Amino acid sequence: MNNNNLTDKPYILLTPGPLTTSSGVKSAMLKDWCTWDNEYNSLVQDMRKRVLDVAEAGDDYTMIPMQGSGTFSVEAVLTSVVGENEKVLILSNGAYGDRMKTICDTAKVKNTIYKIEQTETYDLSHLESILKEDKEITHVAVVHCETTSGILNPIKEIGVIVKNHNKTFIVDAMSSFGGIHFSIPEYQIDFLISSSNKCIQGVPGFGFIIARKSELLKCEGKARSHSLDIFDQWKVMESGNGKWRFTSPTHVVRAFYQALLELEAEGGVKAREKRYTENQDKLVKGMDTLGFKAIITLEKQSPIITTFYAPNHPDYKFENFYSKLKEQGFVIYPGKLTKEESFRIGNIGEVYPTDIDTLINSIKNSMFWR
Repeated sequence: MNNNNLTDKPYILLTPGPLTTSSGVKSAMLKDWCTWDNEYNSLVQDMRKRVLDVAEAGDDYTMIPMQGSGTFSVEAVLTSVVGENEKVLILSNGAYGDRMKTICDTAKVKNTIYKIEQTETYDLSHLESILKEDKEITHVAVVHCETTSGILNPIKEIGVIVKNHNKTFIVDAMSSFGGIHFSIPEYQIDFLISSSNKCIQGVPGFGFIIARKSELLKCEGKARSHSLDIFDQWKVMESGNGKWRFTSPTHVVRAFYQALLELEAEGGVKAREKRYTENQDKLVKGMDTLGFKAIITLEKQSPIITTFYAPNHPDYKFENFYSKLKEQGFVIYPGKLTKEESFRIGNIGEVYPTDIDTLINSIKNSMFWR
C-alpha cells in the first residue's frame, strides 16, 4: 500500500492537513460530475452513510456536508445550534478553541470560555463547577485533538459531565475523526465536526457535521447565516436525495469517497490509528536520538501531530531548516505555541513508518546549526 515516490510526490506533507494523499484519491478527481446527476447524488448519499459507519453512529444520527474549510463547518454549527437565548461554554487549550470563541463573538453568539495552558488538559472537577454555577450555559464545545500542540483532550470524560448536566455536546474532531477510534454515541456527542482533508485522507474543499437528529431538529430557525445554516443544508439534502443547496465541490466529494473506500480497505479506523501511532512512536524516538524533545508528555500526546522544542542555538532559523527538509522531500509545520519556540511534524495522511525513517535521516542531514 506504500507507493510513495518522489516522482509522484515531489514532497511528503507532514502536516495536520492538507496532507499527502494516495494516487487513487488524486485519480478520482480526473472525472467531471454534474451536481444534478442522479449518479452523483447517489454517491453523496452513500458517502454520508459511510461516514456514519466510521462514526459507529446508527439511525439516531445524520451526516451533513458543508462547503468550505473545516472552520466553515465549525462556524456553521456554532451559529446554527446555539440560539439567541442560549449560551455555549467553550473549552480552549489552543488556537482552535480560541477560534471558536472568535466565531461566537463575531456572530454575537452568547458564550463563556474555560481557557487553560496549551500543554495542559482540563480539570474535570473545575468543569463540573462551571456547569453547576452558570445556569445559563446550554451547550459545551471542545476540540478533541488540538493541533496547536498535538495534545489529545479527554472528550469521553468531558461528555459524561456535559450530559450529567443535560447540556448539548459539540466536539471539533477536525484532525482526529477517522484516525483515532471512538464511538460517537458512546461519547455522547450531539454534534461532531470534521473535514475532508484530515484523517479520512481526502483533499480540501468541504467539512462535515455528524448530528444527533433529535438535536438537529431543534435548530430550525436558529441560524445566524443563510449559507451556513446546517438545518436547511440537511433538509435540502434529505429531500433532494443528496442534492446540495449550493454548488457542490464535486471533485473533492469524489476524492473523499475514494478515500473512504481506502480507509475501509486498510482495515478501518483501528488499523489507521495503529499506523499513525507507529509513525508517531518512531518519530519521537528518532528525534530523541537527534536531541529534539517533544513538548507534550506521552500520556497526553495524540498520534496526529507532535510539537518539538526548537534547538536552542543562535544559528537556528526555522525557515532555513524548513527549506533544507523540503529539498529532501519533506514539508513540516512551524510552531503555534505562544510561550515556546517550536515546530510541528504530522504523522497522518499517506505516510508510513518507512517514510519516518527517511525523515529522521533527512533531519539529521539538515541540522546546519551544529
